[in-house]
Amino acid sequence: MHFQRIEDLRVDHDKTQIAIADYLNMGRNVYWRYEKGVREIPTWAVIKLAEYYQVSTDYLLGRTDDPTPPAPSRRR
Repeated sequence: MHFQRIEDLRVDHDKTQIAIADYLNMGRNVYWRYEKGVREIPTWAVIKLAEYYQVSTDYLLGRTDDPTPPAPSRRR
């Protein structure tokens, strides 16, 4: 599955595939495969990218057009 927003957010933030791959602690080719939909992106990487770009995971995955991240949960 191709997630266009992963690439769009990277470009909008003037980041290279190498920079994002380094942030995710992986090789550029692995990240490229996620960005192009050649390989399915793992959940941990989606969460980390959403935190990095300060958007919701649903926005990142194209499930909503609202980029607002959810409010932090309060643990008791």
